[in-house]
This record gives sequence, structure tokens and C-alpha cells, in this order.
Amino acid sequence: MTQPFELPHFYMPYPARLNPHVDEARAHSTAWAREMGMLEGSGIWDQDDLEAHDYGLLCAYTHPDCDGPALSLITDWYVWVFFFDDHFLDMFKRTPDRAAGKAHLDRLPLFMPLDPATPVPEPENPVEAGLADLWARTVPSMSVDWRRRFSVATEHLLNESMWELSNINEGRIANPVEYIEMRRKVGGAPWSAGLVEYATAEVPARVAGTRPLRVLMETFSDAVHLRNDLFSYQREVEDEGENSNGVLVLETFFGCTTQEAADTVNDILTSRLHQFEHTALTEVPAVALDRGLRPDEVAAVAAYTKGLQDWQSGGHEWHLRSSRYMNQGARPTAPWQAPSGPGTSAADVGALLAAAAAERLRAYSHRPFQKVGPSLLPDFHMPFALSLSPHLDTARRNLVTWSQRTGLLQEGVWDEDKLAACDLALCAAGLDPDATAEALDLSAQWLAWGTYGDDYYPLVHGHRRDLAAARLTTARLSACMPVEGDPAVVPVNAMERGLLDLWARTTAGMTAEQRGTLKKAVDDMTESWVWELSNQLQNRVPDPVDYLEMRRATFGSDLTLGLCRMGHGPAIPPEVYRSGPVRSLENAAVDYACLVNDVFSYQKEIEYEGEIHNAVLVVQNFFGVDYPAALGVVHDLMTRRMQQFEHVTAHELPVLYEDFQLSAEARAAMEGYVQDLRNWLAGILNWHREADRYKAAHLARRAHGFLPDRAPAVPALTLG
Repeated sequence: MTQPFELPHFYMPYPARLNPHVDEARAHSTAWAREMGMLEGSGIWDQDDLEAHDYGLLCAYTHPDCDGPALSLITDWYVWVFFFDDHFLDMFKRTPDRAAGKAHLDRLPLFMPLDPATPVPEPENPVEAGLADLWARTVPSMSVDWRRRFSVATEHLLNESMWELSNINEGRIANPVEYIEMRRKVGGAPWSAGLVEYATAEVPARVAGTRPLRVLMETFSDAVHLRNDLFSYQREVEDEGENSNGVLVLETFFGCTTQEAADTVNDILTSRLHQFEHTALTEVPAVALDRGLRPDEVAAVAAYTKGLQDWQSGGHEWHLRSSRYMNQGARPTAPWQAPSGPGTSAADVGALLAAAAAERLRAYSHRPFQKVGPSLLPDFHMPFALSLSPHLDTARRNLVTWSQRTGLLQEGVWDEDKLAACDLALCAAGLDPDATAEALDLSAQWLAWGTYGDDYYPLVHGHRRDLAAARLTTARLSACMPVEGDPAVVPVNAMERGLLDLWARTTAGMTAEQRGTLKKAVDDMTESWVWELSNQLQNRVPDPVDYLEMRRATFGSDLTLGLCRMGHGPAIPPEVYRSGPVRSLENAAVDYACLVNDVFSYQKEIEYEGEIHNAVLVVQNFFGVDYPAALGVVHDLMTRRMQQFEHVTAHELPVLYEDFQLSAEARAAMEGYVQDLRNWLAGILNWHREADRYKAAHLARRAHGFLPDRAPAVPALTLG
């Protein structure tokens, strides 16, 4: 069969190595699969299928250093996960039978108890039998923290198959942002990362949830999945009728040829590998130092990182050899090993190294403070009507009083003119038009505090190139939000005074768990400002995937969503908020709002502030296009995110209500929450249109910088 495109020249800097216990793992996994009922009589595989796929070879390449028993166990896990995928395809996707698929998935978490002593049901099929056996053999050697993380990753892997099934039912192809995000869960690479820990070393709980470790896992996942999409396009799209494939997604999104889409997928794959390397070499050592890891814990993180690298190179090598995928014409990718055969000339090696260097340097080559002129504003797709609070004028006056009282107008960053140009009371009045006067004041003041902080970090810490002071500021802000009645710090500046006041008023009626959730949302926002500052000091433009995901944090999205959710009480179960459709709904809304801000603020950030964290600039840099072309891509993405919001509301939430058997009260609460998000979107767009903060005339008059009569002093901050 003719291949639909020529496989690209992959960037793969780590040489593949083969575990010497490969034959032992092959023999063991074949016997195990037969014992679990996955071969003869299953209707899914026979032994020839299993041998052709050669999962023993996959695991021997991806885990080259573990011993024989560990390799055999890991291989059994991979046999199980691929059997699950083929079984789900044959039983539920080809049919398609959504109700039966959900019933099948609902039972599987019962076979993964955190306490190994907990009894499990009697398995009813090979998938259940395999999972029960594997869980019992694996978890005794791992901590409860690892078990919890691995269980969640496994559930995501299983449950998000319903997302794929729903898309097939509707004949719908995801947009690229949604696709990459959901592909991590469906594709199972976060789950694979858990097995890397099993094979190498467990990541200490103190850093397992931090951004650097999360980015390592996510960039690893994205690269694994995008590589698999390239090799499996023919099998998935042409044979199985799948529409969850990155090449197909980009073909559809950009209206390009299959070859062009494949090359673009490979560019994104390479960019994610560069992001992995950047994070491993810069952010991981910093977080290890920040969290005070012991030498043995640092060694564990290093072993895990190397294990993820081994998986990348080994997984690629397996794709080159497995009969499961198209791999004709694939070229070797490790130029420092003795090259042989076609495609390995010195010219090819030189071209590969030159291309890799050019792609890596591109992220650092932006020239700041370029004159770009007024921001170009497209025709925004906004299907929701604007409504404004009747308390707007009062909130404006009260915001000025509060800003003066906390000192936001006395530190050289803002004065009343800049505060008025922001008009954050107008923003709050659109976001929550039904708020009481008191609630609107609180909302406007939170917006003012967050916007002030977003201005303060680059202006004060960035101007001084003082990343250490930024980290200390962030730590002190976190200490301003006690969860269990701990004493708060004594404030030394306006941001701390403002946060202490907002925290006390907002959390007065909250439980400790609710305070903890809100504190994490604020911490994520302030820590993301440090990430921005670090990139700024390196003049490093982030790649599109990392940027869009971090943008949600820098925009304070979790804080906003948390405040939106507070009004809907306990009627909505927490697991509904954690579900795929609701997260997809929220992320679509947040991404739209973030991109609106980037479009309006382009001149302000690029020309006047020398900023690099703007989606339009990120797209310009990544794809090598000009401002209007990049704006077109971002505008198209915004429109698709809004369409995604509408799609989830119309099609996925009704199914979710049935899946969770929500009461009438809970459904009404969810509808109220959706309406809050609609108000939020309409209010955000209206505020950007009306506020002077982003308008060319205001920028020319008040170019962003210190106030002319004073530059803020940085107080001697301590955590004592």
C-alpha cells in the first residue's frame, strides 16, 4: 500500500539502547496474555498479532536499564494497554455503542484500589483480568503518592476514550489546541511516564506536582503522541476511520496537504523536545534547589529525566521496526552513531544539525521594542449578549478608594490616571452583572490586584533583572493567604496589603479545603509571572503549546473560575468540575479570553514593553510569518475556541448530565455556571474594546514604565 506522505527527518538527540532481557520479556508477556484470555478466543488478537506488534521490543528499547522481572512487568502493562485500545475499538468504536463503552469503563477503576488489601470484583473480561493482576503486582513497591498519580493517569487513559468515541459519533475533528491537550490523556504518555518512574526512580512527592516536572511529563507526552500520529496516520485514518490524529487535525485546520500537515506536526514535535531539554536543564535544577531536595532525591529526578529520554529514543526505534505502523523510508536519526545505509551521508548529518540549531535559536532571536503600530482588531465572534451591573459607577469610586488605601497608587507603578485607563470596575460589571454591590467591589478589587501584579513583576523585577527578588516576592504573597489559621505575614508593600485584605474578605465563609483551592489558584498565577520573567531575561519566546497552557495561569484563569464556581454551592459534585467536558468548556472560555487580551494588547506589549508573551508574536516566531498572517491564525483559533465552547454546551453537557445522573438542582446549577461563563466572555471582550489601557492614543501619552516622578523601591523582603 502506498504511504500517504513521506516520513519527515525526525529530531532525536538520544541514541536508542536495547535492554538485554528482551527475549525474557517477550516470552513472559506472551504467556501472560494467554493466561489473561487476550489471545485465542478473545476475538481481538491471536499470537501472531502479539508477536508482530512486538511489545517486548518496545519496552526493551524504552526501558533499557531495568532488570528482567521489571521489564517483564512493564511489558505486561503495555500488552494490556494496547489490548484495551484494540478491544475498545472493536467492541465500542466500530459499533458504536456509547452506553456499553461507558459501562465497561466505569468498572475498571474498581481494580485499582490505593490500598492493595482492598478486595476487587471478579473480572468479567480480559481487560479487567489483566488490570487486576498488574495492579496487584505493581503497587506494593511504590508509594501511596505514586499509586494515586498512576491511578489518575490510568483513569484518564481509559475514560478519555469516551471523548474519542463521541467525536467519531459526530464525525467531528478537534481543533489543534484541544487535540494536543486531550491527546495526552487518550494517548497514555502520562501513564507511560508513571512506568518510567517504576523502572528508574520515583519522583519525590515534594516536586511531583511542580511546573518543571509537569512540563517534563507533558513535553514527553506530546512528543510521543505526535511521533505516533505520524507513523500511525495510515492505519488510524485510512483503515480504522479514526479522526483523532494530529496530521488529520492540521490538514483540516490549515486546509493544507497531508505532506504539509505531516511536516508541521514534526515541527511541533521538535519544538516540544526542545522545550523538554530547556526545562530539564534550567527549570528542574532550580525547583530542586528551591524545594531543598536531598542528594538522593536529586539523583531520583535525574534518573527519571533520563528515563523519559530513553523512552523517546526507544519508542522511535520501535516505530521504525513494528509492523503496526507505516515506516517505509524512515531515516535514521542518531548522527553520532556510525551511520550506514541510504540517507546517512555527511550532507544529511550536517543538514540535520543545522536545522536543529536554527529551530532552537529561533526562540531567542526576537528583537524587542519593535514599532508595530496600532493593534489590528479582527471581527470577533461573540454569540453572547453583554449585560452590565447597575452598581458600576459605585464600584469605580470604591476601587479608587481601595487602591489608595492599600498603596497601589503610591509605589511608582500606577497612579489614578493609569487606574482609570484600566477601568477594571467595568470589567467586573460585565463579568458578573448580577452581583451585589459588595460582591462587585470585591470582584473589581481582585481584578485590580491581579492586573497591578502583572504590571509590577516585569516593571520592577524585570527592570532590575532580579529573578531572586521575584521568587521571594512570590513566596511572601503565598504567605499572605493562610489556609488553616496560620499567622499571615506583616505586609511591607501594596501588593501584600491588598492581598491580605482580599483574602480575609473572600475566605471568611470558606472551608479549609476551599481556601486551599483558592490559594493554589493565586499561587499558580504569581508563579507563572516568575516563569514569564525568566523567559524575558533570556529573551526566549515560548513555543505555542507551552505558551497557551501557561497563558491560562498568567491570566489568572483558575482564580476567576474559582470565584465563578463559588456561587453555585454544593449542588454540583466536584467530580463534575473535574470531568473532561467541563474542563474542555472552561479551557475553551479561558483560551478565548486570553487570546482576546493578546490581540488587543499587541502594540502595548511588543512596541512599548518589549514583551514576548503574546500569542500573536508566538505564532509569528514559530511559523515564521508576519503580523497580519499570525493574527489570522490567532483569530481563527479564537473562533474555534468559541465554537468549542458552544459545542460542549450543546452536545457534551447533556450527555454528562446523564452520565452522572445529575439531579434537577445540579443541572440548574450547571446551567447557571455556564451562563456565568457566557457573561465572563462577553464582559471580557467589551472591556477590551472600551478600556483606554490598550488604545494607541493612551499608549502614546502614557508609555508603560515607571511614573515620571518616582521609581518604586524594592523593600528588604524576608520570610521570617
